[in-house]
Order: sequence, then structure tokens, then C-alpha cells
Amino acid sequence: MKAVRSTIPDVIIIEPDVFGDERGFFYESWNQRHLAELGIHAPFIQDNHSKSQKNVLRGLHYQIEHAQGKLVRVTAGEVYDVAVDLRRSSPSFGQWVGFTLSAENKRMAWIPPGFAHGFCVTSESAEFLYKTTDYWSPAHERTLLWNDPSLGIDWPLTAAPLLAGKDAAGLLLSQAETYP
Repeated sequence: MKAVRSTIPDVIIIEPDVFGDERGFFYESWNQRHLAELGIHAPFIQDNHSKSQKNVLRGLHYQIEHAQGKLVRVTAGEVYDVAVDLRRSSPSFGQWVGFTLSAENKRMAWIPPGFAHGFCVTSESAEFLYKTTDYWSPAHERTLLWNDPSLGIDWPLTAAPLLAGKDAAGLLLSQAETYP
């Protein structure tokens, strides 16, 4: 595995070693030892899997307590993935980073606790998998508004996004609960 640092150094893009031939391919999508060598020391306790159609936008989600670190990847299709730093003590507080994850590029990303996270589907559909470092806690779940003008996220949408009610009602960064 190879780590590619994003413009926010704590968000790490991971390029696995992929072994392929005429039969297909093989790669390790999670190896605790290899991730530790990349600086990711996370006890994953839950796996999630979603499927969405083109222009679905999920996020920007975070948990104000029981903050989750996420190891994310796409196994079918393509998404534009976004992480927003919500740690007030961080030099990158309020900044975002975005990148493409796809079944084709096989990249993964580490989104540490303290970030809001979301993605939009850029292919006809996509399957998105993520490992988390804490359990889902509905009482502590928060949503940052996906199109907050102060963030200026450049989502590569080709039509109006398809949103869940909670995502359409997200808060502006200036109103949102954040981390120390």
C-alpha cells in the first residue's frame, strides 16, 4: 500500500498494491499492519455498505460525540468524496478536500475523527463501503450543509443533487457544532 497525502495532511488517500492478470485482480483492502505503517492506527468496529444512483449526494455527516474515523472505498462505479475539517484546533479548520474514488482506481481514503464526510455519485450508480472506528450514534449525528457558501465545495454534479431530508437541512459551518 502507498499513502498519498491530500491537501489536508490528516486525510490520506491509499493506493493498494493490485495484482492482476487475465483472470481478474486481487488486493488487500484492509491490512492492519500495512495501515499502521502508513500512520493509521484505528480500531475498526463496524462496516457499512451503501448503493446510490447518479447525482445522489450523501453528507456531510459527522458525530459530535463518538466521532468516527472512516476508511472508505468504492467497489462499483465512481464517487467524488469530500472531507471537511471540523477541528477548531487544526490549522485546516473549515477547509475541505475532495477526490475521486472508483472501482477502477481502487483507491481508498482515511478520514480521521473530527471531519464531516460526504460523497456524490458521478457514475450511473455506485457502491460505497466504509469501515468505522465507532458505532453509529443517531443521537450524536450531525449534518453540515453540503452547499455551504463559506466552504465553496465544487461538487461535480450534472443535475440537482438527490438528497435525504437531513442532508437538505444541514447546518452552515458557522452554526454547526464542531470539535475542540
